Amino acid sequence: MRSRKAFTLVEIMIVVLIIGVILTIAVPGWMRIRLKSQETNCAKQRKALDDAKQYWAQDTGQSAGATPTMADIVPTYLKREPKCPGSGTYTLGAFDADTDCSVHGH
Repeated sequence: MRSRKAFTLVEIMIVVLIIGVILTIAVPGWMRIRLKSQETNCAKQRKALDDAKQYWAQDTGQSAGATPTMADIVPTYLKREPKCPGSGTYTLGAFDADTDCSVHGH
């Protein structure tokens, strides 16, 4: 009788096939969850920027259409400058308009 000390090629191929099937099912779902998380985080940061712009306008007596810079807002109204999790950049715009993100829009 032959002593069995290693896996056969067929056994290894079956394991690789099973891993491939699991990855095919799991990776797209994981990517969707990751993208949704980034979008949610970006939306929260844009909301924080919009709130900070409103406080800035109120404290400095600005009229409609006035546009703050990031230096006007950070660190007075926000501890640090927000960074988009999708590597986008924020465009503040006027204090009475929504902040825009180059990746996630608004």
